[in-house]
Amino acid sequence: MTSSVVSIGSGDHHVLAVHGWFGSARGWGSLPDYLNRSAYTYAFMDLRGYGERKQVPGEFTIEEAAADALALADELGWDTFSVIGHSMGAKIAHQLLLQSPERVRKLIGINPVPASAVPMDEQGWELFSGAAGNAGNRAAIIDFTTGSKLTATFVNLLVQHSLENSAVPAFAAYLQAWARFDFSDLAKSQAGGQTPVKVIVGVNDPALSADVMEQTWLVFFPDGEMTILPDAGHYPMFESPVSLATSIEEFLGRE
Repeated sequence: MTSSVVSIGSGDHHVLAVHGWFGSARGWGSLPDYLNRSAYTYAFMDLRGYGERKQVPGEFTIEEAAADALALADELGWDTFSVIGHSMGAKIAHQLLLQSPERVRKLIGINPVPASAVPMDEQGWELFSGAAGNAGNRAAIIDFTTGSKLTATFVNLLVQHSLENSAVPAFAAYLQAWARFDFSDLAKSQAGGQTPVKVIVGVNDPALSADVMEQTWLVFFPDGEMTILPDAGHYPMFESPVSLATSIEEFLGRE
């Protein structure tokens, strides 16, 4: 699995990063350029069906992805580590924490999908479920979740990355995983815990907004904190990478 990991830095604080539905290990925009490579070692992984693991078969579930992330940490020789997850990747990161809480130092969810199912009306489900086979649907989703404020060039580049770095069956299956799988009862039963948690959202993301975080993530983690980025939607690693890097490492760097 390690061949499909983008690793940067050589610091003692190890950080595993799990990408979202439209992402990959190489789909983090300019964020890696602004991270502290002396204090941290970051490993950006590919999920099954994505990037260098595009041909790897699987069930493409949240539990499987979390187990893969733990297996990667084992391969890297990391006994303890922090976890960053973007969107769908944050739901995976939350599941990882529930599977192995003693190993996770800190957890950061960026525009994070919650442990609960994601409510969608019929029109919304049609848009999202059609995205596996339709680039136009992917573009519409990216445009919507960034507040319809960004250039078509940006949207199309993100669509192209997604098409090139995800297998259609995996992409379709992961929708069921992040939108329909509900482990909120387990999350509530283990609410709080000892792991420091932070959520970061972009003010222009209408789907996973600060209000949604108050009703989900900050219920599961009542001692958690939230930062709202003023110049970002659902993809702050592209929209506001310096602010995102600063917010991440200010949190990770606290004793």
